[in-house]
Amino acid sequence: MTENGYAGDVSPDTAWEILQDDPTAKLIDVRTQPEITFVGLPDLGRLGKAVVTVPWKTYPGMVANTQFVDEVRAAGVETGDTVLLLCRSGQRSAAAAQALSAQGFQRCYNVAEGFEGDKNADGHRATHNGWKVRGLPWTQD
Repeated sequence: MTENGYAGDVSPDTAWEILQDDPTAKLIDVRTQPEITFVGLPDLGRLGKAVVTVPWKTYPGMVANTQFVDEVRAAGVETGDTVLLLCRSGQRSAAAAQALSAQGFQRCYNVAEGFEGDKNADGHRATHNGWKVRGLPWTQD
């Protein structure tokens, strides 16, 4: 465990490799449903897996989801699974990795860069890093 309180940060490419190679690996997208609907969702279909969606923050007011850990467990994620957490940019997913680790989940990784990546000089995301920019599979409603 790192000083951040979880197993560590991984790039989106490394997350994809883990999802391919580790049968226990689960990807949890902690963004809100509107974010997922408007921006897209990783597509793990070719791996025979599905993304687990459990929001780290909820409406109204975008406050912490006090049921987060329980909802993750209810989605079938077990404490011994390799857990990869993803948000827009890697901030909320890091907090979620800390929370799960504190509750006994042993291998929680933050997907640094997130789904859309960091902002560029013009303040726009999805231009120079993140899941989408790296060309990893994704879908949008």
